[in-house]
Amino acid sequence: MTNKLFDLSGKIALVTGATHGLGMSMAMGLGEAGATVVVNGRSSDEKIAVAVEQYQKAGITAHGYRFDVTDEEAVASAVDSIERDIGPIDILVNNAGIIKRIPLLDMPVSEFEEVIRTDLTGVFVMTKPVVASMIKRGGGKVINICSMMSELGRNSVGAYAAAKGGLKMLTRSMATEWAKSNVQVNGIGPGYFATSQTEPIRVDGNPFNEFIIQRTPAGKWGDPDDLKGAAVFLGSEASNFVTGQVVYVDGGILATIGKPANE
Repeated sequence: MTNKLFDLSGKIALVTGATHGLGMSMAMGLGEAGATVVVNGRSSDEKIAVAVEQYQKAGITAHGYRFDVTDEEAVASAVDSIERDIGPIDILVNNAGIIKRIPLLDMPVSEFEEVIRTDLTGVFVMTKPVVASMIKRGGGKVINICSMMSELGRNSVGAYAAAKGGLKMLTRSMATEWAKSNVQVNGIGPGYFATSQTEPIRVDGNPFNEFIIQRTPAGKWGDPDDLKGAAVFLGSEASNFVTGQVVYVDGGILATIGKPANE
């Protein structure tokens, strides 16, 4: 018997950047818990259509909308269309983001600003109209996809770390302002996951692969499905008194200073 605390039947979840990767895994989890999934992407209608078909093959009711989360007018128009054509958005997952691996001294200001605009400002732009509607209806759930870089620095990803660190604090500020309106705002901070993007470096003998396995107490890369539980928890009634938190799904990396290579 399904635990009603985690039952998302009748809920509508908008997940940005959910045409592939970790966004798709979290959206699948929400759909498997009963939610209707609204898939966002910005690259092409074809890519969105292919993604929607994947959800539908998994038995999930899904719809696709193409828009850029940094475009205020496009976001407002899309939110209006979704709520008119499908229904009110109960769960918003701000997953869309980019990363540019460039050392800070080599990084043009324009590219630094592009990362901030997408990964931080885009969340603000996307959330405003959705939460305004949630407040009118009496509540809702917002899940911001943060990162271990919300807590740690690393070579060549300074812009991304700055954006994700800012997103952690934006999450807390959103939670503070909207708690009395019954809107819970939390974050998920993924660790290192086995995806198509990381496949080239997840081979035996690759120094980075060995580093991640050594650095992670669980001793392995995460499976994208490992994110489903956190997404369902934060999108469901089970988290009604949880707000302003970031749940790190990282196999224990942030819990430890690490260990010597020969230990």
